[in-house]
Amino acid sequence: MTATMTPRPLRSSGAGKEPSAMRRRTLAALAATGALLLTATAATAEGIHNAWPYRATPNRTAVLAAVGDIACEPDGDDEGVDTKYLCNGTRQTAQALTADQIEAIQPDLVALLGDEQYQVGRYNDFMGSFDRTYGAFKYLQRPAPGNHEFYDYKDGEKGVDGSGYYAYYNGRSLDSAGSPLTDAQGQPVPRAHGQAGTAGQGWYSYNLGAWHIISLNAECKVQSGGCSADGAWVKQQTAWLRDDLAADHAPCTLAYWHQPAFSASADPSNEGGMSQTAWWPLLYKAGVDVVLNGHEHLYARFAPQNPQGKADPHKGITEFIIGTGGEGLDTLAPADQSPNRVTGNDTSYGVSRFVLKPMGYSWLYRAANGTGYTDSGSARCHGPAHH
Repeated sequence: MTATMTPRPLRSSGAGKEPSAMRRRTLAALAATGALLLTATAATAEGIHNAWPYRATPNRTAVLAAVGDIACEPDGDDEGVDTKYLCNGTRQTAQALTADQIEAIQPDLVALLGDEQYQVGRYNDFMGSFDRTYGAFKYLQRPAPGNHEFYDYKDGEKGVDGSGYYAYYNGRSLDSAGSPLTDAQGQPVPRAHGQAGTAGQGWYSYNLGAWHIISLNAECKVQSGGCSADGAWVKQQTAWLRDDLAADHAPCTLAYWHQPAFSASADPSNEGGMSQTAWWPLLYKAGVDVVLNGHEHLYARFAPQNPQGKADPHKGITEFIIGTGGEGLDTLAPADQSPNRVTGNDTSYGVSRFVLKPMGYSWLYRAANGTGYTDSGSARCHGPAHH
């Protein structure tokens, strides 16, 4: 489905870390105005400054923040045997820093690149960790799911097949008496449609400024047909992607999902094969400009490349890996093991800021603490899709 950006009412977490200055200002403003969302015209007429996050978004330059691999698992919800992966000072501080960094960027929308909530993405974990930091700007988020929202974890915890993720973003289904429904695993039954797309699918697209943006679901292991390009679930999503690209005539297009097709990690999971086989050829043929991924807990940028991973400065897609939201860091592979990688960093958490222009874009990755590694640059788009 394709949707234009519509500002949503502010939903902020109740418990958690002390709100940043922006959060305090926003909450105070909502209390003072009765949480009314003013249009730009009305705001001007009333003499009220209609600042972020309520500015209008016609066809103009837009700002997209992007990051994945974010929130630690709350101590009280652990069912596994290994406590080293639970929330601790470092992890909690890191996800709070990247949340504050996003607020400082003041984006129009936020692309989340999967593994929003560790270790298995239960609904209570979302509410007990992710929502306490990132919940302040939940209405701006356009998420993609990750493996930690779907699969079993190595410490013995059972996966919940995305039910916590969908319930957090789409809302909870109620029975005839108005009580929340739960599934066989004790997880809330999500509403069928919402912020994360259709429950059970999880793919969708939207427009931001002059750009068309596509969010995909790469968590195929628990789906019908598994991760085979010929499996029923993958074929359904790929057919949708083909149709969405055929209808896309924007001058610039960006797509994102969790596992990268081309790895930058010294210990790659090799889970990106499906996307390289099924999706990259379609994206490349349609003239897509940028792909964003998470999964590997590091930052990396690749030179434009084709679906075979060969450098292609004319039609190639630029891949960014931004798995630096707060849940631990991985190690970069040596340069000779990561072809076409232009730059990378494995020592800092951080968020990428993309300024999306009518015929190009610029990017800035900055460490969340404001010091150390940065990566910035700009590029032109390939032009209108299919041309």
